[in-house]
Amino acid sequence: MTQLAKRGLTTAVICSEPFRALGKNQARVFGAPDLPLVMIPHPLGGLSLEQVEGRALVAIPQVVELIKSLLKQ
Repeated sequence: MTQLAKRGLTTAVICSEPFRALGKNQARVFGAPDLPLVMIPHPLGGLSLEQVEGRALVAIPQVVELIKSLLKQ
C-alpha cells in the first residue's frame, strides 16, 4: 500500500485495533506516514459470514468519509 500511496494513488489499509500502532509505524517506515487506516473490530479470523459483514459495515462509513475528503481537495 505504501508504494501505491507514494505514487500518488489513493490508498487505505483496513486493520483492527490491536494493529493500529503497527499499521501507523509501518506506514511511516515505508514512507507514507499519512496513509489512512480504516479501523474494524478485532478479530477478523475465524468469524462467521455475518460477523465479517458486520466488520464491513463498520469499514464502509470510514471509506465513504475518506472519499468525501478527497473530493474536497
